[in-house]
Amino acid sequence: MDFDIIIVGAGPAGLSAAIRLAQLSQQHNKPLSIAVIEKGESVGSHIISGAVFEPRALNELIPDWLARQAPIHTPVTHGQFLFLTEKKSFRLPVPSPLRNDGNYIISLSQFCRWLAEQAESLGVQIFPGFAATDIIYEDNRICGIMTGDKGIDKNGQPTARYQPGMALRAKHTLFAEGCRGSLTKKLIEKFELQKNCDPQTYGLGIKEIWEIPEELHQSGSVMHSVGWPLNQKTYGGSFVYQFEKNLVSIGFVVGLDYQNPYLNPYEEFQRFKTHPAIAPLLKNGKRIEYGARAINEGGWQSIPQLFFPGGLLIGCAAGFVNVPKIKGIHNAMKSGMIAAESLFSSQDYEKNIQKSWIGEELYRVRNIRPAMKWGLFLGLIYSAVDTYIFRGKAPWTFHNQADYNSLKLSDQSEKMIYPKHDNLLTFDLLSSVYLTHSHYDENQPCHLKLKDPARAIEVNLKCYDSPEQRYCPAGVYEILNNEKGPYLQINAANCIHCKACDIKDPTQNITWTPPEGGSGPGYMLM
Repeated sequence: MDFDIIIVGAGPAGLSAAIRLAQLSQQHNKPLSIAVIEKGESVGSHIISGAVFEPRALNELIPDWLARQAPIHTPVTHGQFLFLTEKKSFRLPVPSPLRNDGNYIISLSQFCRWLAEQAESLGVQIFPGFAATDIIYEDNRICGIMTGDKGIDKNGQPTARYQPGMALRAKHTLFAEGCRGSLTKKLIEKFELQKNCDPQTYGLGIKEIWEIPEELHQSGSVMHSVGWPLNQKTYGGSFVYQFEKNLVSIGFVVGLDYQNPYLNPYEEFQRFKTHPAIAPLLKNGKRIEYGARAINEGGWQSIPQLFFPGGLLIGCAAGFVNVPKIKGIHNAMKSGMIAAESLFSSQDYEKNIQKSWIGEELYRVRNIRPAMKWGLFLGLIYSAVDTYIFRGKAPWTFHNQADYNSLKLSDQSEKMIYPKHDNLLTFDLLSSVYLTHSHYDENQPCHLKLKDPARAIEVNLKCYDSPEQRYCPAGVYEILNNEKGPYLQINAANCIHCKACDIKDPTQNITWTPPEGGSGPGYMLM
């Protein structure tokens, strides 16, 4: 199939690019065929974010979004920023990046479904349930993508429901796969897109949706915390957002540059919920959804080259998250809009990004996340100085290091023992995975590839006590034993597409590839 523009990924960046292209096409009476490919079974089913939403880009893209009944109903009414110890909480001044006047608490899954409706009303074709698995090149120029075969069994043989993948060709291809996209990773390597920037760094965000009693619910309340249960050397923190009718979005983010191989981000989140400042909110509530996703944290100095022959990177595929703000949706949308406008008018997309408010915003906060390598207290002090004295214009730029280099050896690390789950506030991992609504044909090939299977035992187990058993928030990886000794069991049907394994593996031995289109989580409120 041939199109003018193909967009890989129906997230906020991809859909905003599609909408803006369709708007320009109509305004200038220059018809364009635009296709959006989405690996999730439906638009929004693989989308997850906190999410406090800054409507700046939406106001530009669809000014009458309120009249069009966008699912944006909960304005932020008040916020707080806490420092936690094991038993106490201390209220700190809310830093200026975390002030949320004019912002809203939303479900990004619902919002993307609404954006898809707006795109389709403009003539954009959206194809959910199709995973983009390869890139088509002609004379070193991208000419489109291949979708994956369906109905292949675990031995690579066609089954009765076999459907071959399709070649989708286009003049331009926009990659909006989100954080650590599988095709984006290939493009970065092939075209050396990170040659002139720092390595990208990441956090792992783990999130639950709870329904709580009406008398405890404060619609529009936003709370963030730092401190316990993490130690002072480990970057991370929490969010608690109350929205809609009696719903709470609660989550925890751990920087994937942590050093202790025994740290378990999922269990840190479970511990966090037992804190006296949090537990009373949830103790009579009901947990209704669970999910996890890696988050770009590298900021300005880790943005790769954004263009290459025949294509562009947009949204979190490029890494436009503002970490101190804990927001990226507005920048993702704006990058898609700039890409559309740049393509339509044959302008320099990368220069337009740098000149936009995305560039201004990310440059101003570029040193705050890297400063956290000094520890929480020194990092907070520097952040205050950078924000209020230098105002983001310090005459230096701190640099980022790749997360997979940070782990210490297991025999140099303290073992971490986590408390037993109570099934009221804290839950075992498999009961959480159940709440992702994931589904797979378990007969399909394993989509998690080991470059060298022996390395999982000889390096990961012997040197680091198999950290993949702990950093995966879905129980995909297990060390089991048979008559030949220990081996790595990969439970691929548990995978919720967070990409932590692709990022954190200490020898970069694990490669995440898309499973059969439509497989994976089925988020509804994330």
